[in-house]
Amino acid sequence: MTIAAPAVLFDLDGTLVDPAGGITSGVAHALRALGLAVPSDAVLESMIGPKLSDSLAVMTEAADHQIPELIAIYRRWYAEKGIAMSRVYPGVAELLATLKAAGVPLGVATQKPQGLARTVLEHHGLHVHFTAIAGSSDDETLMPGDPGYRSGKTEIIASALSALGVEPNGEGAPAAVMVGDRHQDVRGATANNLPCIGVDWGFAAPGELGAAGAIAVVGTAAELLAQLSLPATPKESAHGAL
Repeated sequence: MTIAAPAVLFDLDGTLVDPAGGITSGVAHALRALGLAVPSDAVLESMIGPKLSDSLAVMTEAADHQIPELIAIYRRWYAEKGIAMSRVYPGVAELLATLKAAGVPLGVATQKPQGLARTVLEHHGLHVHFTAIAGSSDDETLMPGDPGYRSGKTEIIASALSALGVEPNGEGAPAAVMVGDRHQDVRGATANNLPCIGVDWGFAAPGELGAAGAIAVVGTAAELLAQLSLPATPKESAHGAL
């Protein structure tokens, strides 16, 4: 199945950029700094994608009152060392350039704090491709009900769509398509009436993306480009493909 969507949203970590240990090492560093046990590598990797405060609460021994300090320690370490450890996945930069050249509006929808997401994209020179970058609040102390609080991927995707000037709809051709590597991406897209294409080079468990409802799961940037199906150029629309 291919989709000629008028706009494309991308997740960040695990989709555009391989954290290459920058996230897991930072979380481990923060836990050790407070004398807490560090979970297995598999558990640490499963924390990539979901909201960090939720992962710390559910997957570590941290008490609720320790989570703000853990996040602060982690963010300092990540800014100093973690970003430099990350790598753009093969073919992604070329994919983004191709889509932008074809006139496809591009956005990022990530649970990483919005300002930090922009910093990561700028570090790798990817920011030039995106019209919208949406993430969680830079103030990670915000609680549900506070202005600016975004509880998860559904709200973040909605914010990215708004920034692109795209209105989701439940009928006909999709307003946009989401691309991500975890079930949160798929479910957040579905909640906004968008299809989601999964990428298997990220951090999903086997079968996770299909079970969540991804319309396709791809293994390379070239396969992703084929699934996205570039819209016809004005010349092609008028006279057919040349």
